[in-house]
Amino acid sequence: MSQVIGLLGTCLVLGVLARRSGKFPEGSAGPFNTFVLYVALPALVLRVMHRLEFVPSLLVAAVVPWLYYLAAGPFFRWLGPRLGLSKASIAALVLTGGLGNTAFVGLPMAEALLGSEGLAVAVVVDQLGSFLVLSTLATLAAARASAEVALPLGALARKVATFPPFVALVLALLLRPVGYPVWVDSVLERLGALLTPLALFSVGLQLRLSGVKARLPALSLGLLYKLVLVPGVVMLGLWALPGLSPMVVQATVLQAAMAPMVSAAILAAEHRLDPELAVLMVGVGIPLSFVTAPLMLWVVR
Repeated sequence: MSQVIGLLGTCLVLGVLARRSGKFPEGSAGPFNTFVLYVALPALVLRVMHRLEFVPSLLVAAVVPWLYYLAAGPFFRWLGPRLGLSKASIAALVLTGGLGNTAFVGLPMAEALLGSEGLAVAVVVDQLGSFLVLSTLATLAAARASAEVALPLGALARKVATFPPFVALVLALLLRPVGYPVWVDSVLERLGALLTPLALFSVGLQLRLSGVKARLPALSLGLLYKLVLVPGVVMLGLWALPGLSPMVVQATVLQAAMAPMVSAAILAAEHRLDPELAVLMVGVGIPLSFVTAPLMLWVVR
């Protein structure tokens, strides 16, 4: 856990310091965002989804991220206008509030708090849940929300089908019967490993905590949904299902309690969907989740 917190905190702070140094002009985060979405994330998807071993008994754990992402749309579209939020801000909340950081925070936290058995469940939540939602529904929602005019279904489908992480997902699944050469696996591993440091560095470049006060209503709504309501409802729902092992319940709730996904904030920024709010959701949400997520795990136990 200390290594995870150290890496995330260091990359975030380095981004903030880089912005304050004056060496990075306004808009410098753009190239980093592009690299994350078009190179690092596809490389990670190609490697991870190719190696995934799915256990049918963990279907419930895989479905949970899809459900709370789908619930995020009605939730924020209902309450957002009551806070005077624009459509772009609501879309940013749907993306960041509806997707959790189940990989780079969730997996190490699950291993630290639940051991290898909990980690196995957390991997399924991340790869068949969050990864797939990001590559499909979230990409579709971002394209639709950023379009100045209503896009026909065919155009939206093309945007999703040509989005590099989605292409990588399809290729990874098609290539599952074929083993990667060692050098290909090594290249994909090294490129994928760049995702977290570069994404958080980019978030730090864009993070302005001085803007928290002005964005407090929207930020509070988004973090209340992601850090409190989602894990709380997931907890109650899993308790109501018969036959689930305690470890499946605990690991799924822990993953549901993760902070907003860094890649979701990058996706929002790439589509000009209130990047400031999306970045604040990540920059404030990740430190908070180091307290709230273990607390949720303590409650479910």
